[in-house]
Amino acid sequence: MEFVPASRSSVSDHVFAQVRDAILAGDYAPEASLPSERELAAVFEVNRHAVREALRRLQQLGLVRVAQGGATKVLDWREHAGLDLAMAAGAQDRLPVENLVRDVLEMRACLGADAARLCAQRGTAAEKDAVNEAIEHYASEAPDLERMGAANIALWRAVLLGSGNTAYLLAFNSLVGGALAVGRVPAAHRTAELLDIPGHRRLGAFIDAGDFAAAEAQAKTLLNAPVNTPGAAV
Repeated sequence: MEFVPASRSSVSDHVFAQVRDAILAGDYAPEASLPSERELAAVFEVNRHAVREALRRLQQLGLVRVAQGGATKVLDWREHAGLDLAMAAGAQDRLPVENLVRDVLEMRACLGADAARLCAQRGTAAEKDAVNEAIEHYASEAPDLERMGAANIALWRAVLLGSGNTAYLLAFNSLVGGALAVGRVPAAHRTAELLDIPGHRRLGAFIDAGDFAAAEAQAKTLLNAPVNTPGAAV
């Protein structure tokens, strides 16, 4: 991959994105050394501070290991990267995973289903009330799909809060805030999901009644996306 000099508007972002994409494309194998800060600064025609900031962000994603005063080594993303890599804007276009959209949707469904189970099982009365209030707010936004979508995310956040599982909540925040969030759910599926107001009300009723098995099953019904093609997107 041939690097392109940066525009002056966001030089650190430019360096970060190009080096990230080069690593994900396989131009640098695990344990290979990146060019030095001085060399990268010359190639991108930027100062070394911008290169250093870009390398810091790559290290946070688990793509490189920056040695003080030494070489910057490329890491195997399969061993070191986390969910942030899949969520990073543009990364999904380079990440060598054929079914990444499908995989994220499967994670979304599993996370939502287990969160619904936990919310029904151990959520407080106030947390369960918050879920049902969020469901009614989402229903009141029909038929405006954009407003329903935002309210739908809020209701699932209420379910996550009721589950009491902080790790699930943080993963949910990554899913809805990243580039592979609900915007990559196939349009027909997302529309059907949003318009299933009775299904969401059933979910709320199961949670309110403490029927954790039924809540889990209903959440799976709402969230499961039959995606079999790697390029499926809105």
